[in-house]
Amino acid sequence: MSRSARGRRPWRSAIVLSAALAIIAFALAGCGGGDDSGAPGAERPVRALATFSILGDMVRLVGGDRVEVTTLVGADGDAHVFEPSPRDGVALARADVIVENGLGFEPWLDELVRSAGARGERVVATAGVTPRRIGRELDPHAWQDVRNAMAMTRAVRDGLARVDPDGAAGYRSRAAGLLAELRDLDREVAAQIAAIPPERRRLVTDHDAFGYLADRYGLEVIGTVVGSGTTEGAEPSAGDLARLVRRIRDAGVPTVFAENIINPATTREVARAAGVRLGERLYSDALGAADGPAGTYIDMMRHNVRVLREGLGR
Repeated sequence: MSRSARGRRPWRSAIVLSAALAIIAFALAGCGGGDDSGAPGAERPVRALATFSILGDMVRLVGGDRVEVTTLVGADGDAHVFEPSPRDGVALARADVIVENGLGFEPWLDELVRSAGARGERVVATAGVTPRRIGRELDPHAWQDVRNAMAMTRAVRDGLARVDPDGAAGYRSRAAGLLAELRDLDREVAAQIAAIPPERRRLVTDHDAFGYLADRYGLEVIGTVVGSGTTEGAEPSAGDLARLVRRIRDAGVPTVFAENIINPATTREVARAAGVRLGERLYSDALGAADGPAGTYIDMMRHNVRVLREGLGR
């Protein structure tokens, strides 16, 4: 279920302590013996932990049957305000490889890794990405540019190969197939955005998650309901919303878009006040349900670009 970020507070150290205590109890009870033994990839699957659903999809595609993937922040989940549970601490402690986005997207991860005593190889998927900035902060939403998703795929491939050298050929082969699909996807997204009249390529969403998309494919971000690159924080003020409504009107934005990770109520009110449409929702920081329109990264990007073309192009 999607969580609203508004009014939420960051997770507290007591949760980390609970995770650590759960791990100790788990070890003292003698659990986790059998399937924890043996070399990863040889006697048992490589245990990979991905911090959120988009990375989980990449790890599954590159890892294939050789890798067992656990995802911390699942479908429609918001990593900005994620609150780890004791079970998440146990999963981290058991992981051979931990695949994270980086760029400040998972501010809770370092402390959770320490508390869990996790020893898995940490792979920062965005290590090969040139980051953009939102004010003084790095923009973590790199996957919205498909070329960055390609860099992230390579990072996943190389991280898995370091942990499981015997499986490296398979990781390279599966990554090559995924990279070919992503090259096609990049061209497809560019063509779909190019079909929108230039004066209508103006974007308003819940939070500042689509800057990489805008920079790569020729959109202009007019404003966001939550005026930052994170969903964590207070409600926007009445003055903030009034200024956003004026920008929407002045720029001739035809449609504004809510996102799958945030309650759409405020964005709906902004659209009503501006006299414009509320479009079909966009998937920003998380995939949707496996049987929905955005169950994979490639499906997510295709869904989003279709929604943008239909919302802005008419």
